[in-house]
Amino acid sequence: MKIREIRCAGLRGATPEGGWSHEIRPEDCVHTLIAVHTEEGAVGLGSVFTNDALVQAALDVLEPLYRGENALEPERVSEKLHQHMFWLGRGGSITHTISGIDIALWDLLGKATGQPVGRLLGGRYRERVQPYASLLMDEPDKLRDHLLEVKSQGFRAFKIGWGPFGHHGAAKDEAIVKAAREAVGTESKLMVDAGGSDAYWPNDYKWALNTSKMLADYDVHWFEEPLLPDALEDYARLREHSSVPISGGEVFTGRQEFRPWLKAHAFDIVQPDVTKVGGISEERRIAWMAQEQGIRFIPHGWNTAVGLAADLQLASAFPNTNFVEYLTGSPFIDEITLGGWNLDADGMLEIPSQPGLGLELNPEVLKKYTGASTLL
Repeated sequence: MKIREIRCAGLRGATPEGGWSHEIRPEDCVHTLIAVHTEEGAVGLGSVFTNDALVQAALDVLEPLYRGENALEPERVSEKLHQHMFWLGRGGSITHTISGIDIALWDLLGKATGQPVGRLLGGRYRERVQPYASLLMDEPDKLRDHLLEVKSQGFRAFKIGWGPFGHHGAAKDEAIVKAAREAVGTESKLMVDAGGSDAYWPNDYKWALNTSKMLADYDVHWFEEPLLPDALEDYARLREHSSVPISGGEVFTGRQEFRPWLKAHAFDIVQPDVTKVGGISEERRIAWMAQEQGIRFIPHGWNTAVGLAADLQLASAFPNTNFVEYLTGSPFIDEITLGGWNLDADGMLEIPSQPGLGLELNPEVLKKYTGASTLL
């Protein structure tokens, strides 16, 4: 089965807020879908955390390397793309685009073999996993109302992030967390994401350490991105002294970038994003390295339904990956697939057992948000 062409289409019109200081608009494109078409007619789906113009430019650069390649060898083909792109630099739009190609190739391999991707990764440790509802922070009263609304949908784990947190003093930070805990109740898991990868993040190690002590008082399950994304030494020191587990890694790409952080035990929980890091192939290698260091692997998933599908398959293949991120209120998660996503009575998501990623896109909704009728 050979690759004939790769198409992409950016998602627009309902792009959710990111909580960034330079906020994105609904019509901005930050997520791009990829479809790998084979000479035999089979199509694999991928997702890229990058603007569609950059993805298309990357595809143009990569095209001589992937055209005619074996679509059933995702790890080898993806590694070939990485190896031949060193001269353009690791990371950035090229690596993000390879991520989407790799996801799509795993989807094709699953469809060709009649197996879910998780089984092809070595086996399924679970048939369902707990999604945590991921939403932006707000003023305490607004956040409380928002969380109550999301809780009514059946979620039993929640992550609040970005927004005003870390920008208006310790009292405001605690008021936000207190309101969140009151809304979700003591029986629910609550995580806090500071958003340290925002532009010009203003806080340092001492702020993060003091904040971790406050978060412990509210039984916060983990503290995400509390520091600037390159502050390796401070992360390692914070992880050692923090009262709550420290997580991060969503902005990194490639196993080479993760290796020193894992060796330094800078995280309790590592969170690569499959739509950035190099795809399923690369994320699996990082998860293995983390496992050997006693570090939990929980995917970052502020992206699309295709990214969520990849995360579900990865979660099935690792024994300690007991959460996936679920971006709430995004049509790019909730609407673009046929059948959508449904929580069971325990607030869990079933991991698809159908071949490949186990999802099918809705052509009409896809056209609404991409304007493209030719992706598939």
